[in-house]
Amino acid sequence: MRILVGWDDPSEAELITLYLNASEENDAVAVTEPVEFLAQANSGQVWDVILMATDLPDIDGAFEIFHQIRQFQPECPVVGACQTEDVYRIVRFITHGLRSYVLRDLDGDFVFLLQSTLESIVQAVRAEREQRIIERMREEIESVRMFQESILPHELWAPSGYDISACYEPSQIRERGSQPVILAGGDYYDVIQLDEQTLVLLVSDASGHGMRACMSIMTMQILMRMLHSKLYRKTSTFVAQVNQRFCEQMVSQRDGSFITLLYGVLNVDKHQFQWTSAGHPAPVLHDRTRGTIEPIALTQFGVPLGVDGKVKYQTNKMTLPPGSRLLLYSDGLVEAFPEGEQSHQYGIEGVMKTLDRTGHLSVDATLQSLLDDSHAFTQGAGRHDDTSAVLLERR
Repeated sequence: MRILVGWDDPSEAELITLYLNASEENDAVAVTEPVEFLAQANSGQVWDVILMATDLPDIDGAFEIFHQIRQFQPECPVVGACQTEDVYRIVRFITHGLRSYVLRDLDGDFVFLLQSTLESIVQAVRAEREQRIIERMREEIESVRMFQESILPHELWAPSGYDISACYEPSQIRERGSQPVILAGGDYYDVIQLDEQTLVLLVSDASGHGMRACMSIMTMQILMRMLHSKLYRKTSTFVAQVNQRFCEQMVSQRDGSFITLLYGVLNVDKHQFQWTSAGHPAPVLHDRTRGTIEPIALTQFGVPLGVDGKVKYQTNKMTLPPGSRLLLYSDGLVEAFPEGEQSHQYGIEGVMKTLDRTGHLSVDATLQSLLDDSHAFTQGAGRHDDTSAVLLERR
């Protein structure tokens, strides 16, 4: 600890210095002149704690010195030392920010309590600072999370003969004995009506969490909205254009940022769905008429956005059968796991079981069941990644 001592008794000051510096972890400096005491406090030196006699040079003078020290060292705890008969005078010091005080007994035994007293005060102050930092980080995380959620669509257009639902849930990390922390992340979904017969569905997932992931998603969303005005009808061409533009943005060039994307276009008249994957999990098709549930086979998953601006992507096509449901999702849904069992995940098998069990429910109720079942699978640990999903039903 770096300790500054302002004292009124030179012999005691010397004893205090010797005692405190007996610990190799301490660097104590003691002065007995008020002017020098103030000069040390205002020298630019960072002190862990300041110990001062509350009658240096007298009670009123000490209070004025204390007031100036608080201005010079606002973050440093100040500990007062007063004579037993003057303890009632310490009140005005405390009301103006004195951290604590010690009583000076006639035999000087208080000196041998200074090490533990000052040490405990420094530790307490550090703990309080860490707590303030944690609370500030929570506020920042919440601000980023709210910003992220603000760019998600709030109203979804469903074409005639179709129902559609979408959802997003941020990840949660629960430390034993504490409140869960809701993290900001980089999931994003959208449902865009290009015209009366064309509907765009997409789900994407940026690497990492926090502001970087959120800004990556924001950049991608802006690029997609701009490029949609060109009405690309081939999904692979559109994804390639988004990827090229995204790679040109500085946000994708730092720290290995990338985004996975599942981008699909539905032709309502023909019930034809074409899609392209940029490193994103394949959609799951639930054919309720035939009673089958399975991920759609992809010959190429593609490279995530932001890795290579010149990569080519593949267009996949299929016709949605009557009564079928198509699920687009981010990996936070399937990668849910109980605490300490990362290899034991909810998985695509869990998704298929829930879809089978809830096939008679509405798309809204089915999506909610997927979230509930995935979360329940963690046994209270919470999902460690964002979860987004879009569920399309052809009636």
